[in-house]
Amino acid sequence: MNALWIDEQLETSARVQNSMKIEREDHKLEKRLCREVGRAIVDFNMIEEGDKVMVCVSGGKDSYAMLDILLKLQKRAPINFELVAVNLDQKQPGFPEHVLPEYLARLGVPYHIENQDTYSIVTRVIPEGKTLCSLCSRLRRGILYRVAGELGCTKIALGHHRDDMLQTFFLNMFFAAKLKGMPPKLVSDDGKNIVIRPMAYVTEKDLTRWAEVQDFPIIPCTLCGSQENLQRKQVGNMLRDWQKQYPGRIENMFSALQNIVPSHLMDSKRHDFKGIRTTGVADPEGDKAFDAEEFTEVVPPGRAVIGISPRTSS
Repeated sequence: MNALWIDEQLETSARVQNSMKIEREDHKLEKRLCREVGRAIVDFNMIEEGDKVMVCVSGGKDSYAMLDILLKLQKRAPINFELVAVNLDQKQPGFPEHVLPEYLARLGVPYHIENQDTYSIVTRVIPEGKTLCSLCSRLRRGILYRVAGELGCTKIALGHHRDDMLQTFFLNMFFAAKLKGMPPKLVSDDGKNIVIRPMAYVTEKDLTRWAEVQDFPIIPCTLCGSQENLQRKQVGNMLRDWQKQYPGRIENMFSALQNIVPSHLMDSKRHDFKGIRTTGVADPEGDKAFDAEEFTEVVPPGRAVIGISPRTSS
């Protein structure tokens, strides 16, 4: 038994152990994704008995993951529902139109490819150098609503995740002066469709990792992906920097979207400030007007708690 043989055996053992560790982590990730998507579906009653769900698949990691997870949940769900994958081929130059049909056919999922040349419209109407996303999304939305009706779909599933929803909230606050986000479920602007976002609780980090595990055939969006200075990208970078500096802050902000106190904002359409009267009854949620507020950041176990105390003037 020589030293070289021992080294080879140790190296082989290390590779096997590392492979098993990766497999365990991948399995945990799959369980987490299914759990979070399932929780969102239940919390917001997204999918009901007999639904036919149109799963919008763009060729990006998020929509691939959404379809993959919904197919997994469909097999184990206590209700019956159908899935049909739909892709809008917008005729972008160089778009590999064979990739999605081949992938969806391999999965064995019903699918529909809608061919509409919105690329020519957008590039003709929008001046060079300007953001294309707004017009592109309006055209895409109208087409997908029509297709949903033609296919008899009762729900339209979009692949937005938790990070998208937070980014939208801050974009509305910074640039539209509104406290408005991206809801997990809504009635579409044409009044005819229910739109759902089953990945409302899922992090982009998990989706990026799952795309690597599943080796999805990603199709980059060359139409708007080349516009590096979009406001959404800037807000996304801001949120990632915050999370890096203060771990747990993203989780707190997302929880805040589900824990709104209208009486402590300033929208008189949501709260009757003019009609406020004393009740004589103590309210633990009432404003302690003369106290200096103290905030303790809620963070996941094992991480430092950061106390924030504003200065008060005498």
